[in-house]
Amino acid sequence: MGPKALYPLGWTFRMATTALQQGEVPVGCLLVHKGEIIGRGKNGVNCSKNATRHAEMLAIEEALDWCKNDNLDKDAVFSETDLYVNVEPCVMCAGALRLLGIRRVVYGCQNERFGGCGSILNVASDQRSGHGQPIIQCVPGVFADTSVQLLKEFYKGQNPNAPNPKIKRFQDVSQTSLPVLDVSQPVDLT
Repeated sequence: MGPKALYPLGWTFRMATTALQQGEVPVGCLLVHKGEIIGRGKNGVNCSKNATRHAEMLAIEEALDWCKNDNLDKDAVFSETDLYVNVEPCVMCAGALRLLGIRRVVYGCQNERFGGCGSILNVASDQRSGHGQPIIQCVPGVFADTSVQLLKEFYKGQNPNAPNPKIKRFQDVSQTSLPVLDVSQPVDLT
């Protein structure tokens, strides 16, 4: 389907930045199977007015299509697939990833409101929520500061698509520059 994923987290930040430019919460992700990108996604909730259009769900759809088009067993593929995302998957997305039997989730910052990989709930490894699926290995905190800066950029203004916007205390982040992400060097995730 796509190129080899030499620097998957660099790709996720590019997609997250594109989502931010489109008025979306800046989340981007890749599904990588044996070094090949089989699914990619960036948040599409605000543009589509559909709360299920999270980056992970879009990447899953693309990966399922890849499996179908290549006549591959999705269970075998997902058991050897890793998800790279700049923000911890929410409970909904972590549940979908667990049901698909994804091998590993590598993420940047924690999702302190809806996190499904340990911040709020641990759907990724809770024996009660896996329906017999193996636990997902989670690798948190990879380039977390960059992820937080992208989220701050989005939330410094109010989300015009939120049903009941919460007034946040003023925080001047106009002079905050986003850290430069060096994607020319691979990250050791072992």
